[in-house]
Formats: sequence, C-alpha cells, structure tokens
Amino acid sequence: MKMITETAPELFEQLDFIENPFYENIITDLVENQYCIVDDFFDAEEVAMLRNSLKSKFEEAQFKKAAIGNKTNEIVAKSIRGDFILWLNEAEAGKAENLFFNKINSLVGYLNKTCFLGILTKEFHYALYPEGTFYQRHLDTFQNDGRRKLSMVCYLNEEDWKPENGGELVIYSEENGVEVSKAIYPMPGRVVIFESQVLEHEVKPVKTARLSITGWLKTR
Repeated sequence: MKMITETAPELFEQLDFIENPFYENIITDLVENQYCIVDDFFDAEEVAMLRNSLKSKFEEAQFKKAAIGNKTNEIVAKSIRGDFILWLNEAEAGKAENLFFNKINSLVGYLNKTCFLGILTKEFHYALYPEGTFYQRHLDTFQNDGRRKLSMVCYLNEEDWKPENGGELVIYSEENGVEVSKAIYPMPGRVVIFESQVLEHEVKPVKTARLSITGWLKTR
C-alpha cells in the first residue's frame, strides 16, 4: 500500500498525458535532421500583434545594437552582425509578449515531459535587421557557457514578404561526410528550431527590414 501511495502521482501524471501531434512532428524533425521548420506556429493575428509591439518599441528607441559573445566577453562587431535587439522579460511582458511566452512554455513543457531535455530557462529578444545587414556564419554556443540546447527564430515579417527580400537563414549540416546547406526564408508566422551546439548558421544580407524573435532554450 505504501508503494502504491508513493507512485500514485506519477501514475496520474501518465494518465493525464495527451499526445500532441503538432509537437510530435517537431520532435521527429529534430531527431532526424537536428532542425525543424514550423509554418504557422503563430497565426496572422498573433504575428501582427507581435510585429506591432516590436515596431512600437523600436520607434521608442528601446533597441540596442546587437553584440557577439555573451556577457563576459561581449563586443559589438558590425562586420559580423548588423541587427538591433531588445531582450524580453517574461515577468514584465505585455499582451503580445505574453501570447508568445505562453506558446513557448507549452512547447517547452511538452519537450521536457517527452524528451527529458531538462530545459530550465529561456532567453528571447526581438530582432530587427535593417536593409543591408546580415549575420555571418556562427554557432549559437560559447566556450565559457554551453547551456544553450535549442535555438529558435520566430519570424514577424509583413504578410507580403517575398524571398527576394533576402534575410534567409542558412543552416549548415553534414550528410554522409559532406557539408550541405539549407536556406530558410523568413516567412511570417514561421518558426525554425535547431540544435544550438551542433548546427552552424548565418543570416544572408537583408534587402527589406527583417523582423523576428530569436532565443534559446537552456539547460542548467
């Protein structure tokens, strides 16, 4: 009886679990390819809310020039990256940002429950790439900090965004010992998730201002 009592919460947790096909597809792609592309992760109304919030904060001069490295060795290098960013604080989030974090938290909870990833923290920022800017090929991890597990980019561009506007994300991977690349265009509502410590990537030059939320899911 004692053993049953002690394990009952775990049994009830298992009984309450409902498989989510949408999240399962994300997991399958991550396992097979180390990245996944999710169209319409945010619908048009949600994208518009987040885009308007980003633009409003940018016009209020809340953004700063993005740097490379982490807080212990941060430097601004225009020759490497050209975006402007604003870090998001979940505790002080507005309506649009709360919408964003609610969806991300739902995904994180599912990943931790099904894949035992141990995601404990997250960090996200708005990002705006002005015309002519880019981000050279790099890896989303630091020599002095390896906590980033998954990288995420959530695109907030206008509905009429076209591939010729540039700003595509290029992910580099390896197949049978040969390097291959995948160009992913920043279509509104699209989310790209990839392994932070494995896949190098870059942002190609932007011809029309490119808007997104970028961030990382982190372990201990």
